[in-house]
Amino acid sequence: MHEPLKKEELAFSYPRSVLDDLIPGEGIVGQERAVGALRTALRTDRAGYNIFICGDFGTGRLSALTQEASLVRGDERFIRDCLYAYNPVDPTSPMALTVPRGRGRALVEAFKALAEDSWTSKLTALMDEADDDGLMNYLRLLLSSGYKEEVKTLRLLLDRTGVTQRPFIIETHPTFENLFGWEDKEAALPQMGIIPGSYMKASGGFLVLFADELLPVQGLWDELKRHMDSTAMTEKGRLVPGSLGKESRIRPQSLPLQTKVIILASDDSYEELVEKDEDFLRLFKSSPQFDYRIKADKKNISGCVRYLEGQAEACGRRLEDDAKLALLRYSSWFAESRDHLSGQLSLLGDIISEAAAACQDDLITAECIDEVVRGHEYAASLAEDRINEEIAAGDLLVAVDGMKVGIVNGLAVMDRGLASFGTPAVISATVAPGSEGIINIEHEAGLSGEIHDKGLLILEGYLRKMYAASFPLSIYAGICFEQNYSEIDGDSASSSELYALLSAIGEIPVRQDIAVTGSVNQMGFLQPVGGINEKITGFWRTCRRCGLTGRQGVIIPRQNIKSLVLPREVESALEEGSFHIWAVSDIEEGMEIMTGLPSGKRNARGIFPPGTFNRKIEDRLRKLYESGKSN
Repeated sequence: MHEPLKKEELAFSYPRSVLDDLIPGEGIVGQERAVGALRTALRTDRAGYNIFICGDFGTGRLSALTQEASLVRGDERFIRDCLYAYNPVDPTSPMALTVPRGRGRALVEAFKALAEDSWTSKLTALMDEADDDGLMNYLRLLLSSGYKEEVKTLRLLLDRTGVTQRPFIIETHPTFENLFGWEDKEAALPQMGIIPGSYMKASGGFLVLFADELLPVQGLWDELKRHMDSTAMTEKGRLVPGSLGKESRIRPQSLPLQTKVIILASDDSYEELVEKDEDFLRLFKSSPQFDYRIKADKKNISGCVRYLEGQAEACGRRLEDDAKLALLRYSSWFAESRDHLSGQLSLLGDIISEAAAACQDDLITAECIDEVVRGHEYAASLAEDRINEEIAAGDLLVAVDGMKVGIVNGLAVMDRGLASFGTPAVISATVAPGSEGIINIEHEAGLSGEIHDKGLLILEGYLRKMYAASFPLSIYAGICFEQNYSEIDGDSASSSELYALLSAIGEIPVRQDIAVTGSVNQMGFLQPVGGINEKITGFWRTCRRCGLTGRQGVIIPRQNIKSLVLPREVESALEEGSFHIWAVSDIEEGMEIMTGLPSGKRNARGIFPPGTFNRKIEDRLRKLYESGKSN
């Protein structure tokens, strides 16, 4: 009734022509949207234009930041010497001063020369040379408060003599002391005890932090926000004290130079902070997002090939054309799309480095690339092999042949770090008269996530829409993932659950040599799911371990055809007909394949034809209703 996908729909590779007439260029590949937003934020010198860069590692976030920041780091307005001076009003709050770069040393010497008998004249002379409001105000304060010996000692905190670029500091180990400094308690004067942290050192420039290092440290995020607010207020002329490490007795005034804080984080961290921190969007007005995948167009393919060639050259090797094509194909596998490449180019760089270490020749071949990829799969396949051994031994009750009522092979993806693999998951359904509806056994056991719970509710909507137009839906059904002891979430198994439920309701056997995946809506239409290549490959390996019959295969949503980038060995099995893939648009198409029965359409009287699975299901639902009513 439904033919499996043909060879031309299953096989995928990049033609050699994509390597012809590559477009020259440079910079980050395929992240124009994020780089544009980053460029704007780096050039905007306004309070709140701190930057929260989102995206996965390897997408070029740090490289793009370094590249774009280098274009604005020469702005001399922000390259100034920073000093701390004795505060005659409150000695525990040393006063922050800035002067043109290279002038800090001279100011230190000038203060050393202050004496009570020349107090007014020398301060007046310094005022004539001052170009900073903060310094001017400090000199006026000294004139009005009178001579004190402690005033003569200035702390030259940041000496930018000879510096031509604004600071760009990457803090890889953020702690209170590393970020905000600490107090040397043996110093004779408060201002001399200030030991700067990376936040002070980055004054006038850029401080780069990583969210996964910053956010777990209790209280550190809130302290960072206080420093950012203090800097902003100090820039506006308000004298705001900051803080050093946790145990410091002194609170120096914040340096009146903007520190642009830049945090690299995941999308999840961004969403959590937006939801839970009311200050976040005020302090971080720019959030460039680096995509995990990019369009496989001529420009991006050219950029990707340039990157691959550069990585090979860095290893002292060259890439043959077939190796480039193999890496592009592998990139599309990462992206789960034939129309896209992975935005995580560093993953491809890792493969090249391994291939360079393994190959003996200067030329890296496609065979070298394939060997590295197979090595990754083998190294990560221990858990998968054990599961398949248990299936073959009968310890896990998974059938890959025959027909059963109310039992369907769904498909799950197991993750282990960067590696993942697919495995069959047996889904069973039982039905009896009653009014409880569909019971999600995983939910009752505390093993079901919210999205999975929603998927189960959608199944009831489908049953009502499809079959319960002339009588109430009245069933007591239980759905379970057999031999599962961990939490299940997501809706990619909702079609599998619906097939099992329909089979149980209609008492119709369904094929065990077919595994199914796909999300379903209340109308019965299938929706694409993730991990499709791992799921197909996983079931093929299970069938191979238990014995291929030539009839086994997988049903997938039709929209997932464009996601198929399967291992060569699976493509070969599909081509020779020992394994199959069916792509369907709705539940009825899938049920026809699973049962061998036609679905049937309602006639003018609204009745399904005899011999169709829809007729069997509706008749049984009516009986369940009548049985429940009589009880």
